[in-house]
Amino acid sequence: MLDTVIVFVYILLALALILSFVRLAKGPSLPDRVVALELVASIVMGMIAVYTVDTGVDKFIDVAVVMALMAFLAAIGFARYLEKGGERDD
Repeated sequence: MLDTVIVFVYILLALALILSFVRLAKGPSLPDRVVALELVASIVMGMIAVYTVDTGVDKFIDVAVVMALMAFLAAIGFARYLEKGGERDD
């Protein structure tokens, strides 16, 4: 039963990742693309968490935490860039 649920979650996360990449490519403005990039990072962290449950290797949780910190720092960097008068399509 757990294997079926894990495969279903992988499929849903892959679909969400594809849709996020579409939003990242089409996004009408730079802030929309930043939000889509954050969403991609969150989905990848979810995939790592599901993979951790699937394999039972606890070390991958550390990888997910590091990715979360990196995504947070990237969001801060983009926000500062926009705040300082970076290119905007609004």
